[in-house]
Amino acid sequence: MKLTRKTTPASRPFKLRKTAALQALFLKSLQDADGDTAAHCVHELWMRGEMAINVESMLERLWKSCGGSVPEWLPMRHVEWLPLAYEITAKFNAPRGRSNIYLVLLDYSDSRSEPYGVYVGMSAYTAAERFDQHKAGIGSAGSVLKRGIEPLTGPTMHLQKIKRLDAARIEVELAEALATAGLFVQGGH
Repeated sequence: MKLTRKTTPASRPFKLRKTAALQALFLKSLQDADGDTAAHCVHELWMRGEMAINVESMLERLWKSCGGSVPEWLPMRHVEWLPLAYEITAKFNAPRGRSNIYLVLLDYSDSRSEPYGVYVGMSAYTAAERFDQHKAGIGSAGSVLKRGIEPLTGPTMHLQKIKRLDAARIEVELAEALATAGLFVQGGH
């Protein structure tokens, strides 16, 4: 199966592959400098609950071997609750428009036992563009300015270019759903 940049992580194209086959495909993808396929291998193992140390090791190898071709939806570090974020965001949908829902990974390692939180936002900009604006202090939420690490684009890929009224509603409801599931949530207003 040949993957492209358009193959979304939520589609889980390797869901039916055995773990050993995924690990072998990951190694071959590194040799071929195929960041898309390797990213989907890491993602699938992550979604299955692979041990954090193994995911971190795979991420490190992936970034070293294929840094230029790793899709933006793959986080740069292991986040325990990422599968839960995918599950929750999958429950939301809206008609096409011009607004985007985005998530930002927040670092609370200095003050909380769970080191990561998440910011939920809505913007006409892409997640990466909006993250850069936050970090530059442009219309910035304090939590993202101070604690933002990276955008988490994978879980919300299906919530891009949606109607503004739906985006405003989903922003609030998604933040509430993530908080109810036990995540430390900022934004969502």
